[in-house]
Amino acid sequence: MKTRWMVAAAGALGLAVVAIGGVGLPDLAGGRNVAAAACDPAAKPANLNFTLKDVNGAAVNLASLKGKVIILDFWATWCAPCKVEIPGFIELQTKYKSKGLVVVGISVNDTPEQLKPFVAEYKINYPVLVGSGRDDVFDAYGPLWGYPTTFVIGREGKLCKKHMGLTAKEQFEKDVLGLL
Repeated sequence: MKTRWMVAAAGALGLAVVAIGGVGLPDLAGGRNVAAAACDPAAKPANLNFTLKDVNGAAVNLASLKGKVIILDFWATWCAPCKVEIPGFIELQTKYKSKGLVVVGISVNDTPEQLKPFVAEYKINYPVLVGSGRDDVFDAYGPLWGYPTTFVIGREGKLCKKHMGLTAKEQFEKDVLGLL
């Protein structure tokens, strides 16, 4: 029950951020305003030492993605802003996959049974992983105060950008282009 209230509070905060126009948040490079075209050399490393199951039960090792530019999206099927971002992620995955981009969605509390029809309905073309019960993953990237919360990770495995709340596809594309 406590977890449910925490998720509800986080969702409310995320909606508040969206409602007030996506308040700009500092990047993960110490709050300095870093050019969107590249990752700050002082950026923190992303913890990719996790293996999660995808919607079909296959194990996906995040560390195996190092060397690619990663859009790592923490989201949920019940999250309206998350749903708005999905078509943009699909487009970016299609457009830049051959150049080394991979979009990865980590569902925060949906079961594989909930995710499978959702993935099919939205025609999601990138890995969707089951994050339910994986507090270790959320702790490594958190605290996550709302959803969606999305990280852009450079080829060297550094956390280049963090976006909380609804973010336009064009912003993600801008973030990614300088890293590909």
